[in-house]
Amino acid sequence: MVSFQFLVFVAVFYVAFLFVIAFAAERSAAKGKGKWLRSPIIYTLSLSIYCTAWTFYGAVGYAARSGLEYLTIYLGPTIVMIGWWWVLRKLVRIGRMHRITSIADLISSRFGKSTSLGVMVTLLMVVAATPYVALQLQSVTQSIAVFSQSAGQGWVTDDLDRATLWVAVGLAIFTIVFGTRNLDANERHHGIVIAIAVEAVVKLFALLAVGIFVVWGVAGGIGPTLELIDKSPIAEWDQHSGRWVGLTFLAGAAFLTLPRMFQVLVVENADENNLLMASWAFPLYLMLMSLFVVPIAVVGLDRLPAGSNPDLFVLTLPLAEGQSFLAIFSFLGGLSSATSMVIVATIALATMISNHIVTPIWLTSKGAGAMVSGDVRQLVIGARRLSIGGVLLLGYVYYLLSGGSAALAAIGLISFTGVAQILPALIGGLFWRGATRWGAVAGIGVGFVVWTWTLLLPSFGPDAVVPAAVFDNGPLGLRYLRPYALFGIDGIDPQLHAILWSMILNTTIFFVVSVLTFPQPLERLQGAQFVNVFEHSQGARAWTQSTAEAEDLLVMAQRIIGAGEAQALFQREAQLQGKASYLPDVTPDFVAHLERELAGSVGAATAHAMVGQLTQGVSVSVEDLIAVADEAAQILEYSNRLEAKSAEQERTALQLREANEKLTQLSIQKDAFLSQISHELRTPMTSIRSFSEILRDGDMTADQTVRYSGIIHAEAVRLTRLLDDLLDLSVLENGQVTLNMQRGTLRDLIDQAVSATGSGQAMAIKRRPAEENVPLYTDVDRLTQVFINLIANAQKYCDGEKPVLRIVTRQIGGSSVVDFIDNGSGIAKQNQQVIFEKFSRLTDARKAGGAGLGLAICREIMTRLGGEIAYLPGQGGAAFRVVLPPAS
Repeated sequence: MVSFQFLVFVAVFYVAFLFVIAFAAERSAAKGKGKWLRSPIIYTLSLSIYCTAWTFYGAVGYAARSGLEYLTIYLGPTIVMIGWWWVLRKLVRIGRMHRITSIADLISSRFGKSTSLGVMVTLLMVVAATPYVALQLQSVTQSIAVFSQSAGQGWVTDDLDRATLWVAVGLAIFTIVFGTRNLDANERHHGIVIAIAVEAVVKLFALLAVGIFVVWGVAGGIGPTLELIDKSPIAEWDQHSGRWVGLTFLAGAAFLTLPRMFQVLVVENADENNLLMASWAFPLYLMLMSLFVVPIAVVGLDRLPAGSNPDLFVLTLPLAEGQSFLAIFSFLGGLSSATSMVIVATIALATMISNHIVTPIWLTSKGAGAMVSGDVRQLVIGARRLSIGGVLLLGYVYYLLSGGSAALAAIGLISFTGVAQILPALIGGLFWRGATRWGAVAGIGVGFVVWTWTLLLPSFGPDAVVPAAVFDNGPLGLRYLRPYALFGIDGIDPQLHAILWSMILNTTIFFVVSVLTFPQPLERLQGAQFVNVFEHSQGARAWTQSTAEAEDLLVMAQRIIGAGEAQALFQREAQLQGKASYLPDVTPDFVAHLERELAGSVGAATAHAMVGQLTQGVSVSVEDLIAVADEAAQILEYSNRLEAKSAEQERTALQLREANEKLTQLSIQKDAFLSQISHELRTPMTSIRSFSEILRDGDMTADQTVRYSGIIHAEAVRLTRLLDDLLDLSVLENGQVTLNMQRGTLRDLIDQAVSATGSGQAMAIKRRPAEENVPLYTDVDRLTQVFINLIANAQKYCDGEKPVLRIVTRQIGGSSVVDFIDNGSGIAKQNQQVIFEKFSRLTDARKAGGAGLGLAICREIMTRLGGEIAYLPGQGGAAFRVVLPPAS
């Protein structure tokens, strides 16, 4: 006999083990050692989330109640994996090409990146998944109750409800910890995936172990087992062919459209070649999972008391035979089946809710200022965490309302039918260019209503949600609208009735409305890209020349994908355009690329809307229309060549204009510099000569002598400092400087610079000293000089009401960088490219002092040290980035 306390200990230990596995996987991936996490074996095992508590517990119960009909839940996915492999490959290619984050994102992106369609699909998926989440919670609670009863601690309803609530809370915590750590779809949930793979092995071996024990340990071998099967009603073939076909189709449709399956099939797929192994290995996995279902069901019906719940034979048979440890192993298998489904399903649903409901609402509330206020990244992550808790709460509420007494298979089929309403729009969108957004909206909407009326609401039972009289007589006495006899056609199995009517009406309306409506240009463009995905290596460009500023786009991108990644993205694009700055030109290609990058975090439709707010609208270019219309390949190729040449000429012209503007500014700055330097030299020399003459003439008091001597000394120091700067710059430019290389730490250098400038009084300094423990091998005096100059400039020029300077140290691309960011108004865009020139003066010298050589000296120092200094745009105030020399 297993004590309840021991079972709880085992369950907690198992969950802790999964935590360790998940953390180890994420750390391995973060260190770049996670190649094995993207292997075909791990991918195939992750698909096992299809095998939930329904297939682990419910398949046996299904077989005990309905015979071999349970095989339909395995046949559907097997047919999809083997016969529809080309569909899956197309889905994966589209997902990677367009950075799709969910099934709702795929549908909305295909049909013109429609936000409203994304909302509709999201709501449908949440409602359809609610019974299935309740099923998992119910299965875990029932399995715990079995052990409690075997230990003589019979549970009442309140005990079951409390246990279900705690199971939901535990799953929510695990999912939030590992499912919302990353935002970008390319930063996959490695911890979650490896935990699912481990659970896949556990539940398979647990079911096989119970099956082997039942056949050889209880029934006495294969022969006696076959005899029991022959005597059982299960062996009698009285299956309805129509129901078999309908349920097989339903299982296959759900395999493609379930949010959790789409998450692992498409979103978590790192390489579409993984499908090659999965196409045969996953059907093999399903075969092994179903291998002992019938023997367990038959032996359970033969050995256990009448009235025993067949859904729990996998547990109750080992317990009845005194095999406590086998029962615990079986319990862990069932726990794995339930938890893996809930974790991935809630991640997928939370992603859809945040991307298609929360973020669009937030954008609407912010209006045109959405890009420059608030933190989208934190909003999305917070919304996903709340959504995970909300989805589990809905599952718990459904469990309470339904009473938790329905057969597991029945609950599972309800959810399958709901998510299958996406199938017509999905398949139509992948293979029919004429499919339109209005057709998808109409088809999905009608299918959702029919499913809700004919299957979901009746699942709560009479008088629970809908009065029993409505079931019998229809709403308002309209008998042809009865849930189980729609349009007056009765006598059909309720499940098959719901499948037929919902799918027939859904598909028909989708087709008819699509034929009667004309797709918008962006819909046609997306349709061409989806239908002909293998012919298009790049995503379609849907943006013309934009009036948006690159710095505004950078601010938006930083708030979605993070500062480091956004800055790296913009810098890479600038380098590809041949620019040395951090900001690229806002070309149509760059805007389209940026949109795809953002889509990985907030979904394609939301990313399109956010970029559209800044770029002021979408239009389709002539070249894109040619691609949509599938004109002759020669015309398209010729057009592409012309476009490439035109783009090259435009870039060259732009570079020439920029160079000319820079030369003009430098010429002006040079004249100003010569005027300024002559002033700077003349002023101290005039003072020195005048007061020297006064001292020479004598006839002064002692105080006057001290005073005039002090003025001469100060002016001499000022003149010496100016000459030192000029000489220093000349030496650096000529390469005649001798570097005094020594070891040090970044923290010590910043401390010296802060002390030398007297910062912390007029200007607040914000640092993270723990992140500054970076070893250096450089000329520490020269590098400290750079830091002093940057801090001093911030003190002089920052015009914030309460001046603040942030000194941020981070690792980017294998290099250590230090950012100096103040809260002032920053440097105007037209001046950013000349601030490091020795003739540059951007403000009144009398306010700042000096001759404006500081940044030019800093640039030369960093060049000689093997590092880099640059202005960092898009940070709100003036920001400079120092890339430290490598510590060799």
